[in-house]
Amino acid sequence: MADNGVSATDVITYIGVPLAVLGVLPILYNTVATLGALSRIKRMLRYSRLTALTRSDVVNRIIEVELPRYAVTPWDRFSNRAEYWTLSRHPSSIPGGSWTTFNWRTNVIGLSTQRVEYADQLRQPQVEIAFDELVSYLLDLGAVPDAHGWRLLRTTGLWTPVGCALMLSPDGKEKALTIAPLDDSGGHLSLAANWSSRWTTRDYSHLPPYWVRLPPSPPSPATESEDANTKAEDSTSPAAAAAEEVEDGGDASSIAKPSMDSSHHEDARSSQHHQQPITCQISTDGVVTALSQEDGALHSSIHLDSLPIEHIRTRGRKSDGAWFASAATAYGTTSQTTLWNYKIPDDILAFARRDTVPCGVLVLLSVVDEGQTPEWATPHAADHGAALDLFTRRTREQRAAIEAEARMPPGPMKAQATRERMMRENEQRLQDMRDKMRLENQRRESRLMEALQSPKWDTKVVAGHNLAWLKQRGTVPESMGLKDMVGTLLHHMVVDAEYTSTLCRMLDLWKTWAENGGMRKTDMTALQDNQETFAQATILVAMIKGSSMALEGTLSVDLQECMRMWRSVRLG
Repeated sequence: MADNGVSATDVITYIGVPLAVLGVLPILYNTVATLGALSRIKRMLRYSRLTALTRSDVVNRIIEVELPRYAVTPWDRFSNRAEYWTLSRHPSSIPGGSWTTFNWRTNVIGLSTQRVEYADQLRQPQVEIAFDELVSYLLDLGAVPDAHGWRLLRTTGLWTPVGCALMLSPDGKEKALTIAPLDDSGGHLSLAANWSSRWTTRDYSHLPPYWVRLPPSPPSPATESEDANTKAEDSTSPAAAAAEEVEDGGDASSIAKPSMDSSHHEDARSSQHHQQPITCQISTDGVVTALSQEDGALHSSIHLDSLPIEHIRTRGRKSDGAWFASAATAYGTTSQTTLWNYKIPDDILAFARRDTVPCGVLVLLSVVDEGQTPEWATPHAADHGAALDLFTRRTREQRAAIEAEARMPPGPMKAQATRERMMRENEQRLQDMRDKMRLENQRRESRLMEALQSPKWDTKVVAGHNLAWLKQRGTVPESMGLKDMVGTLLHHMVVDAEYTSTLCRMLDLWKTWAENGGMRKTDMTALQDNQETFAQATILVAMIKGSSMALEGTLSVDLQECMRMWRSVRLG
């Protein structure tokens, strides 16, 4: 070795050192790549305003990122107006963070640890949110539901294709809420959100989703005259006179004014509620809140007068709450307000869709003319010939009796014959009257039975005739339509518990005879005793039928079923 000029040191220097360097290069490369990826991950987290713990293993080229997992809910649309109606200033660009487009109230519910090698493998944990709150929030911003997407989600569930749209932008051209991959969903429905500030077409002054505004009844001319008379009476009342004495320096009793205030306070409060619009919130369980406000707009959640609604809450045995919620939902779903979270009971829907009111009954109630209905009653011609024959016979008998009396000599026998003739004629008149009344009663009874068995009309047709009948009576303004009438009826139901009970009893009676084979005489009597209530009931049922037959009815069912299957979802 020494003779050749190559020593052991030279071998180590020229061969061993390069080999050692080659062995260290992978470690150096992994270190540089890991530190570079860690730097990019930290930059992404810093740009997205995310707090995370990061750990790196440069030898194995592994980076651990520990991110918090949140449960979120929308801010209050009134108290936190800025956060609710505006988008986040720093949305996350990390996949899975589409929920950061909006501002949310957040609550940490756990930690998510990820082991990644490259920066583009990082995923932001999805958040947990109530499905109905998410849909309600997007509806409030102006999003519109995609009927095809909701139908597909209802039928295929978690196998719905990724990217299928559930909510669209207001113009219907862009996807606002779509199905996301199930990678981080833990078996929950996974969704992704997308929104632009130019898509927000609503603000705090609009009616929130699942709310409905009920207009008060317009004053009739008779009511206005009564109010004028009441004001005139109040101006001449002793209390007013006492007030004038106080103004003039008189010694009016100090008890007069408080007494008047206490006696009229409740009446004035009730009258105020009758004259102001009412907004009601309808949930899956029926009415939740009824608020009265002077301007009729929900600009704030404070300074609102909450009305008692115990008489219209949905309860097990009483049907008043179900009738109110069903009619209010129908009233809302046929307007710009969408009320899809309350499901109208199947028995009420089936009842509203059936033809249950005989046309002959409307004739007997003087709602329609018999000429407008198909032939249903046995015609009875006027018995002028029989009446003439009876009159002729009675006249001939009377003439013969008078002639016989004339041939009698004057005396007690003639007087007795005259008295007997007059008594006989009176009895004949009474008998003829009884026969005539009996015949009329038989015909009336026969006509009633035929009316109960007459062809049944569509509920909307019946409601139209009843609305015209109410207008003829002067209880409804001529300009009021069917939908406006429903709004005022629901308003009246909120402020008047006794009226609600009366109207719902009529609805229950109607529904009972419809399910038990038709009307009976007792049902007809109840209608005649409360005909105006029945007319109003037909208008409510016609509105329910109209909403069940509308195009959005199928979408409503799909959306309700999807929310029932998934109470909470993962959004990212």
